[in-house]
Amino acid sequence: MSLLYHLPFSANCRLVRIALAENKVSFRLVVEAIWERRDSFLALNPEGQVPVFINEQNLKICGASVIIEWLDENMDNSLIGSEIDIRCESRRIMNWFLNKFSNEIDNTIVYEKIMKGFIGKGNPDANILRVGRKNLKIHMEYINWLSKNRDWLAGNEFTIADISAAANISIIDYLGEINWKEYSSAKDWYARIKSRPSFRKILEDKIPGLLPPKYYNDLDF
Repeated sequence: MSLLYHLPFSANCRLVRIALAENKVSFRLVVEAIWERRDSFLALNPEGQVPVFINEQNLKICGASVIIEWLDENMDNSLIGSEIDIRCESRRIMNWFLNKFSNEIDNTIVYEKIMKGFIGKGNPDANILRVGRKNLKIHMEYINWLSKNRDWLAGNEFTIADISAAANISIIDYLGEINWKEYSSAKDWYARIKSRPSFRKILEDKIPGLLPPKYYNDLDF
């Protein structure tokens, strides 16, 4: 069976998990504590980051965007899009979340509230959280605008744009950081994502001692 080295609350790993499930690829999850810098894992990916996917032919594929491109080339169900304009837009939005959202939200809110505790770096920094929440408002307004003006984030198809956005939002939502009353269109869009079978396993992940809001698993909020 294929393997996916991952961290449960890594947005990039969640992106890949959802994409694999959408393509009905069977795989086994292996949690990799990347801060331990294990030699055997570094032999798989010298960068020392997850996700790393190893298929049944023992092909090692490192990085979310690379795994997504491999899926697009090898599976019948294209999650990048069927038309060139959709493919360009879905890649653009995916990269928005892989880079901009990651730098401005994952490296602030997610790091401070989740990762810091895992690696023993102390309590969250209120000033960093304040910056992250200000950034989050801008991102949510943009997602709300896209959701209001398009069927799906990249256009009229469900694509990797929706998956990458939902993978990131699911973590922020677990932390109770989103006031959904301010983003009604994004809320409707996210409810549709949560109802997909590929997303159910994501919503089952839990952090010991840190429970999500009661509505977190509720498909209707």
